[in-house]
Amino acid sequence: MSVETDKTQVRVENVAFSYRAIPVLIDISFLITRGDFLAVLGPNGSGKSTLVKIILGLLPAGEGNVTLFGENVRRFSQWSKIGFVPQRATQSGTLFPASVQEVVSMGVLSKKRFPKIFKYRDRKAIEIALERVDMSKFGKRRIGELSGGQQQRVFIARAIVNEPEILFLDEPTAGVDASTQQRFYEMLDMLNKEHDITIVMVTHDVGVVTKHVNKIACLNQRLVFHGTHDEFCSSHVVQEIVRGEHHLVCHRH
Repeated sequence: MSVETDKTQVRVENVAFSYRAIPVLIDISFLITRGDFLAVLGPNGSGKSTLVKIILGLLPAGEGNVTLFGENVRRFSQWSKIGFVPQRATQSGTLFPASVQEVVSMGVLSKKRFPKIFKYRDRKAIEIALERVDMSKFGKRRIGELSGGQQQRVFIARAIVNEPEILFLDEPTAGVDASTQQRFYEMLDMLNKEHDITIVMVTHDVGVVTKHVNKIACLNQRLVFHGTHDEFCSSHVVQEIVRGEHHLVCHRH
């Protein structure tokens, strides 16, 4: 396990979770530190999405502890520090009768206490968030009129409108074509490097680790690997996880 420092944002310690007495996660421990761009890899049913939900307090851990910014997740209240784009967010957006700006505004309102008064600085925050994901010109468009990749950018804008320190994404490129995926990853890379947002991304796209992520976690109920890209490529687990795509993952372009 990594050594904890003052840059530690998330600490997962001996986390386990079962569903109807069937183990989903077993004894998971690792750290997420400021500046990480972490890809969480693993086969279907390996517990990737479950782990993210436990970290975010959406599911209670059966065993173990999660600490966010030094505070136990059960007592954590500074949720503006964390953004989350859930799996299949775009599918719900296609039928939602709201403009792009209105969708992003929900991220602002979700962090406000009653009365939820919308102020000038909130409108400015929406403009900045849309600019960061290159969607400024679509502000008045209905979310359902956009492509899947464009919709996903809007949901990321909603997640970062409060300027979080860490952003979680669950399968963000599912159903998106290859060229759109590449632009999407470049955008996440920019958010990570230029705006100092820690990125944690659950993905099946093992090829993404070639250019952008600096940390990799591999799950298969247990944490079978957690470390840097180079450590991953020199580990015996790489062959098992990526199989025939080893040349894509371990040879940077």
